[in-house]
Amino acid sequence: MIVSTHIVAGMACGHCADFVTEELERISGVTAVAVDVERDCVTVTSDRSLDIAEVRAAVEEAGYELVEGAEGSGRPVTAS
Repeated sequence: MIVSTHIVAGMACGHCADFVTEELERISGVTAVAVDVERDCVTVTSDRSLDIAEVRAAVEEAGYELVEGAEGSGRPVTAS
């Protein structure tokens, strides 16, 4: 299991979180998505390493922007 955290700009409410979650859950291998709107943070759990381009495309499809180079953005952590 791999957990990665991403910074997403533009989210303001629960509906925003729902849109981002829905798009990220469509990525093959994603098993869970947790969105923290107040911190502009999305945590994605997957059973494989995700290509950042896949994550960016899903976030953009939802209408938001993946912030590159931000603290914690896209850094995978392997969980046991």
